[in-house]
Amino acid sequence: MLGTVVNSITIILGSIFGIIIKRGIKDEYKKTIMDGVGLAVIVIGLMGAIKTENTILAIISIVLGSLFGEILGIERKLNSLGDTMEERFGKGDSNFSKGFVTASLVYCVGAMAIVGSLESGLLGDHTTLLAKSILDGISSIIFSSTLGIGVAFSAVAVFIYQGLITLLATYIKDLLTPEVILEMSAVGGILIMAIGINIVELKRIRVGNMLPAIFIPLFYYILISIF
Repeated sequence: MLGTVVNSITIILGSIFGIIIKRGIKDEYKKTIMDGVGLAVIVIGLMGAIKTENTILAIISIVLGSLFGEILGIERKLNSLGDTMEERFGKGDSNFSKGFVTASLVYCVGAMAIVGSLESGLLGDHTTLLAKSILDGISSIIFSSTLGIGVAFSAVAVFIYQGLITLLATYIKDLLTPEVILEMSAVGGILIMAIGINIVELKRIRVGNMLPAIFIPLFYYILISIF
């Protein structure tokens, strides 16, 4: 759990620093910075998505995952959680919920979150998560300087998500083969691209409702191994 704990702490510290420097950044600068971040996020997602070796599976995963997510209303529940936290901790920060949801999705759907947590749980190797901590810490400075303190609370989502994978690593290690991780990461890359599109406000995509798509490749490979 060390890697996940460090990751969560760096997000909080980076967010605090971002809040401190936020007051010195003009509003028009913040808009340009977020557009730049959004474009960078799209590129990062694209780099992950093109690694897929099964394009049809990626498409099916997005379709089925989105359907399940819509039925479950994940996006609505995430926003509701963000709004509840905003009422308690936001202190009038209108971007609190947006910052919390956006940062949580960015930090949780990437390949490093999955692979790093597995390495941490199976091998006691925290290298990947420590590297992710540095990246997340830097990005949290940028996110919080424009989206506010809600970004810091994404550390809770990261701690729960990565912590669960770490704790369950021993039980699911046989299921998460390199092929499964590759396709899950590719689908995650597509979702990261969608987050970037949301950030630049090109189109509003309900990324939260697409989250189940990440796990479709896992179920697919389980099924083909049985049949």
